[in-house]
Amino acid sequence: MIRLSKRSVSTLLRAGDRSFRVAAAASSISRSSPSATGVKRSGTESRWYSSSLTNGTQSTRSLAHLNMKTNWFMGHRNETSAAASDSSSQAPPPAEKFEYQAEVSRLMDLIVNSLYSNKEVFLRELISNASDALDKLRYLSVTDSEIAKDTPNLDIRIYADKENGIITLTDSGIGMTRQELVDCLGTIAQSGTAKFMKALKDSKDAGGDNNLIGQFGVGFYSAFLVADRVIVSTKSPKSDKQYVWEGEANSSSFTIQEDTDPQSLIPRGTRITLHLKQDAKNFADPERIQKLVKNYSQFVSFPIYTWQEKGITKEVEVEDDPNELKKDDQDDQTEKKKKTKKVVERYWDWELTNETQPIWLRNPKEVTTQEYNEFYRKAFNEYLDPLASSHFTTEGEVEFRSILYVPPVSPTGKDDIVNQKTKNIRLYVKRVFISDDFDGELFPRYLSFVKGVVDSHDLPLNVSREILQESRIVRIMKKRLVRKAFDMILGISLSENREDYENFWDNFGKHLKLGCIEDRENHKRIAPLLRFFSSQSENDMISLDEYVENMKPEQKAIYYIASDSITSVKNAPFLEKILEKGLEVLFLVEPIDEVAIQSLKAYKDKDFVDISKEDLDLGDKNEEKEAAEKKEFGQTCDWIKKRLGDKVANVQISNRLSSSPCVLVSGKFGWSANMERLMKAQSAGDTTSLEFMKGRRVFEINPDHSIIKNINAAYKSNPNDEDAMKAIDLMYDAALVSSGFTPENPAELGGKIYEMMGIALSGKWSSPEVQPQQQEMAHSHNEDTFEAEVVEPVEVDGKK
Repeated sequence: MIRLSKRSVSTLLRAGDRSFRVAAAASSISRSSPSATGVKRSGTESRWYSSSLTNGTQSTRSLAHLNMKTNWFMGHRNETSAAASDSSSQAPPPAEKFEYQAEVSRLMDLIVNSLYSNKEVFLRELISNASDALDKLRYLSVTDSEIAKDTPNLDIRIYADKENGIITLTDSGIGMTRQELVDCLGTIAQSGTAKFMKALKDSKDAGGDNNLIGQFGVGFYSAFLVADRVIVSTKSPKSDKQYVWEGEANSSSFTIQEDTDPQSLIPRGTRITLHLKQDAKNFADPERIQKLVKNYSQFVSFPIYTWQEKGITKEVEVEDDPNELKKDDQDDQTEKKKKTKKVVERYWDWELTNETQPIWLRNPKEVTTQEYNEFYRKAFNEYLDPLASSHFTTEGEVEFRSILYVPPVSPTGKDDIVNQKTKNIRLYVKRVFISDDFDGELFPRYLSFVKGVVDSHDLPLNVSREILQESRIVRIMKKRLVRKAFDMILGISLSENREDYENFWDNFGKHLKLGCIEDRENHKRIAPLLRFFSSQSENDMISLDEYVENMKPEQKAIYYIASDSITSVKNAPFLEKILEKGLEVLFLVEPIDEVAIQSLKAYKDKDFVDISKEDLDLGDKNEEKEAAEKKEFGQTCDWIKKRLGDKVANVQISNRLSSSPCVLVSGKFGWSANMERLMKAQSAGDTTSLEFMKGRRVFEINPDHSIIKNINAAYKSNPNDEDAMKAIDLMYDAALVSSGFTPENPAELGGKIYEMMGIALSGKWSSPEVQPQQQEMAHSHNEDTFEAEVVEPVEVDGKK
């Protein structure tokens, strides 16, 4: 049995004081072709079309028999029985043939190969045109109420016949006259919407928001992406006749004729029938049609119904087993209970597909946080609530509405910061989905994690509706969207709940650092959002604002040092004198940190200074002391430089060391040790191209250290001493490692260390070796044996 839902019944009742009935289904039910039943009222015959479906081998016109809850979908005509029989017996008037006003072969080639990159957009374009027709009717009915009296309900209905590969789309809009069919569907890129908008614009009392979509007239021809034959039946309130337009792909002509078939007449609107190509018949699947509507036309302002299979669970009686009946007869006292089972009864009915209303069209003050979160989860298939949302309307030079979200986690992984085709931004034009496949047009790639919808009223619909790279309006939209995204992230950073921003930074911190490199225009917006560890905060990250607040009064720069981990960076020799002075140093421990800071250059008029590079100024210069040290160690520095040769550019006295004897610093304009290590790792084994970027290395010595004092004494006493030369080589290699550089010959360095260890540890824990002469004497003493002489005791005064 074919059942109508409660909503269908209530809709029929609201349509007027008209009776209706639903015909019973035939024994074998098929969904492809319906049958008709008649309902009489007041001496006239109102032709209704039931939801009952019979065995389907009929022509496409039999699709008109579907009951559309109101009587407008496939036909409603009041006539006497005699008139009905006369009209059915008359032969239809001959079809007129027209030539297109453009070469259709070139048009079809443009549509298939250039105009649209995706075939499935045909449904979006046809629904947009139907929405336009409904909008026109609604606008005109304000001044002429008679124009919409026959069919008060305004909606769009889509029927898909999977077996025959046919799709039928019907709207109850304004429809077209014969001349409008010739003008709009016979002239390429001739848009009735464009003419209508021009008429409204020329009218002095137009006013209002004329939200019409199609303004190029090529949307209809997208039907030929999937169809080789298209039939358009249309009825305008301006005309008493209904006309049928028919065209085929790769044909230079089309036909228009009056429609006299009573079963196919409609009171008003347009019905488009697509006979799909062989390779496109999969589009006639009702489930796929429903999916396309939800994807592209979810927020169209008119209801869209699709013909779907449904099921209802019922309990039915089960016949008793004969053996059990015999037992029941024997025991009369046993109470008999009827057995039942649950079955699912399948039927077909219209289902409202675009139930979700566009939340961005509402006043932000009227939308709750729960509604924003629910829309986010439903629109982007998420299960967690977003960290933040921003709902705003931009007016002025460009008008659009938008809702942006910051997701709680990164769906592509924390290390994936270069994927700019994330499909996180859904672009709508007057509530019609255009695309979510952008290559950085609406958001830069470092903000690709931001999700949201953008609904534009000013975006020009070019011939593709997808290629937006050259649009000036899109560039303006991008600037404003980026600005709103930064305001939203800043709001998270200023939240009382510090964990929110820690969660954000853990997932998307690298994206903002990438923004420092790629987007110089927004440095002032990005810099306050950055977070780093520091020498005074090794466990909790701090912002640049917090660093500036903690600066010493005499401090003129923001100091930083880069390495691969907190452990290695906090033990670097570059920090010794700075930490003694109580200055704070930022620890850059991620590979992208150093490049990001170098791109910023300064923050709040404070330059960023790398403490691992030469010419470090800590603001405590003592010219007298420097002159004395240079006089004392100047020649020793030249001697060390001569020994090291081209390994270093210069040897000088350091002002950054307190406990280490020496350190190797980078040149002011070259790579640091950390950057050199990273670039070697990315050079795929070819380091020859990196030599020119290594820059100069400066060997700095600490004049207060005992090792340097001994080296200085060695130079003054014997500059050619081999042990002093070896000590210089080993001191350089040790400084190379402690400063973060990679030694060129680790085995040679290991050999030097072992040699020095052998000298230092020689005889420290073992017993002294016996001299050779002593060993010979002991040996000879063992070989010669002597007899002992016995001495008798002598008595003296009677005593022994």
